[in-house]
Amino acid sequence: MDYFDTLETRSTNHRMGDLAINLPRQIAQAQALSGYAVSLKDVVADDIISTDELAKLPILRKSDIGKSQTAASPFGGFAPYAPAVYAHVFQSPGPIYEPGMISPDWWRLGRFAYAAGLRHDDVVQNCFSYHLTPAGMMFENAARALGACVLPAGVGQTELQARAAHDLGVTAYAGTPDFLKVILDKADELDLTLKINKAMVSGGALFPSLRAFYADRGIQCLQCYATADLGNIAYETAAMDGMVIDEGVIVEIVTPGTGNPVEPGEVGEVIVTTLNADYPLIRFATGDLSAQMPGQSPCGRTNMRIKGWMGRADQTAKIKGMFVRPEQVAGLVAKTGVARARVIADRDGQNDTMEVQVEGTNIDIAMVEKAVVDTLKLRGTVTVHSPGNLPRDGLVIEDKRNYDT
Repeated sequence: MDYFDTLETRSTNHRMGDLAINLPRQIAQAQALSGYAVSLKDVVADDIISTDELAKLPILRKSDIGKSQTAASPFGGFAPYAPAVYAHVFQSPGPIYEPGMISPDWWRLGRFAYAAGLRHDDVVQNCFSYHLTPAGMMFENAARALGACVLPAGVGQTELQARAAHDLGVTAYAGTPDFLKVILDKADELDLTLKINKAMVSGGALFPSLRAFYADRGIQCLQCYATADLGNIAYETAAMDGMVIDEGVIVEIVTPGTGNPVEPGEVGEVIVTTLNADYPLIRFATGDLSAQMPGQSPCGRTNMRIKGWMGRADQTAKIKGMFVRPEQVAGLVAKTGVARARVIADRDGQNDTMEVQVEGTNIDIAMVEKAVVDTLKLRGTVTVHSPGNLPRDGLVIEDKRNYDT
C-alpha cells in the first residue's frame, strides 16, 4: 500500500506520544495571541497533552472570531501575523477574514490528493473559485505539493472548460461534486473525448447516484471535508469506508451547544483543533454534524475515522458550494423590507437548487432577486407569500435534499 507519508500509519501509542508534544506547544502559541487572552488565560499549556485535557477548554466559534475582527485587527487576535506577512487573505460571509500561505501543503490537502490517486504526471482541472474564498488555492496548493500541473479553471464557462480538458489532456478534476457532470455532459454534446479518470471533490454533497455515474465513466471520485479556516479535516480513500482524519488536526465529536464529547458512534458537532502554528485554532466549532466510526480504515491508515458530513448543528446549509447562514437571511429581510423570508435548499437531478420564499404585500420581486444575490451570494427562485402564510416553525433555512440517493 502506498501512502503520502509515514504519519498516516503511525501506531496509536506513537500518535498519542506525538500529540503530547505538539498539543501543549500549540496551546502555548495560542495563549500568546490576544484573541485567546480570556479563554486560555488560566490554562497551563504543558498540562494539555491529550484529547481528554483538551475537552476541558472552551469552544471557539467562527462568530467569536468575526466579532473580534476590526480594521486595526483584521484577524481578531487569532493569528500571529499581520495580513501583509501572509501570502493570501480570504473572506468568508460576515465578512470574516482568514489567512493563507503557499508553503508546501499548507492546507494539508496533499494527503487527500495523494489518496485520490493524484501524482506528478497528472494535469488537474481546478474548478474551485480563486476569488475571495480559498478553495481554489487550497487545491492548487495540494497539486503543487505532489508536483502535478494545474489548469486554474475556476467556475462557469462550461464549453471552454470542456474544450480545455480535451485539448490539454486533463486527467484529474477538482471542484464541487456536480460540476464535473456538467463538463462531461458538455463534452459529450461537443463530441469531445476526455481523459479524466480521477476526481477530488468537496463543497457539496456527493450523492451515491452521482458517484456511480462517474464510476461508470471510469472516474474514481473521492471527497474530502475541509473548511476555509481549518484546511483539510478528513478525507476519503480508495477503501471508501468513512473519512480518515487528517494528521494535522485533532477532531472531537461533541454534543451541540455544550462542547462535551459524545460516546463513540453517536452523532454530534465536529470540533477541530489545528496544529498549524500560522493560524492556531483551538477547539474550533465547525457547526457540522458527524460521528466517529469504530476501528481503522481497510486502506491501512490508522487515524480516527468519521462518517462524513451528516448535517448542520445549526440551520446553516451549504448550497451550490456556498454556506447560507441564518444571519444572512435576516440581512435579506432587513434589506428588502419583507415581513419574513425562508430559504429552501432542494435538488433538481444532481444539482442543488435554492428557493427564497418571502412574505409580505406589494413586494418588488426584481428588487428581492437582486438582494438575494447581493446578500446570499447565490441566485435562486423567489416566491411571494401573503402575510401569515409562511410556517411559524422557527426555520429560516430548510434543507429538503435527500442524501441517501
